Amino acid sequence: MRSELRKREAGDVHRIVVTTRRGRLSGDRDPSAEREAPQHMSITPSAAREDSTGSGRTAAAGAAGKAQGKGPARRERIARAAIDVVAERGLDKLTHRAVAAQAGVPLGSTTYYFRTLDDLLAMALRQAAADDVAHIRRWATTLGDGDFVGALADLVLHYLGPARSQTAVQHELYLAALHRPALRHVSQEWDAELAELFTAHTDAITGRALSAAFCGLLLQGVVRESVPAREEVEQVFRRVLGA
Repeated sequence: MRSELRKREAGDVHRIVVTTRRGRLSGDRDPSAEREAPQHMSITPSAAREDSTGSGRTAAAGAAGKAQGKGPARRERIARAAIDVVAERGLDKLTHRAVAAQAGVPLGSTTYYFRTLDDLLAMALRQAAADDVAHIRRWATTLGDGDFVGALADLVLHYLGPARSQTAVQHELYLAALHRPALRHVSQEWDAELAELFTAHTDAITGRALSAAFCGLLLQGVVRESVPAREEVEQVFRRVLGA
């Protein structure tokens, strides 16, 4: 009796084992294994590197897109900050780091737009020239058939009076071209624009002479401790104009 019971139990176990093996071979899942299966995929080192590289490329592309979108405004902000640094500390204190702090932008922004210090100086010089030319254009629109000599004297005294600090930094940037050949064409373009503005009210030769006299008076004026008398300025322009 006991031997028959043992045979039956052995047969049952054999059938269970065979059935289980067949089930696994046929692709059936083991419920317990399914419960114990992890709910996430592990990332292999190569996949992690690939994912990290992809994220980095996406972030870099996004940063480049933002930089391009902010381009003109950010460049002008940095250029004006460079002018402020030169005005407050002098040309020899101009660095990418000082400009970044003045502009309130990351250091990387200054080196992104202006790789070298000469690039930064050239943009600051262009901005200073643009501001100067824009101011003189506005002044020219107020000219009528009145006293041209008096109007020129007013312009000089404005630059040496209320706008004296602006005049000083403009000339410091302009003269930087003496030791930096890369800046010379910018300074020359500034000269040409001023001469053209004055030529519009006289002739080509007289316009260049007026431009030279105007710039000379400003350069001498920012070095002198006192502002020249109005009569002194008017005498110079009268001689140039033959008035």
